[in-house]
Amino acid sequence: MAYYAKLPYSIAAPCGMIGASNFFELAVAVAISLFGLSSGATLATVVGVLVEVPVMLMLVKFANSMEYKF
Repeated sequence: MAYYAKLPYSIAAPCGMIGASNFFELAVAVAISLFGLSSGATLATVVGVLVEVPVMLMLVKFANSMEYKF
């Protein structure tokens, strides 16, 4: 969408990263407070956050490789 909105790369790339990773920390806190530390929901939420880091690093690499398109 940023490409079609003619946003510069310096704006589009960080916005994409922020939008993709928003509120994971809040989700962990809510899951722990609602379901407790030993619940499956909390485990799933924590695993989701752990998976987020390598995925976000791959997205940064992809965004850097697409800079020429902007």
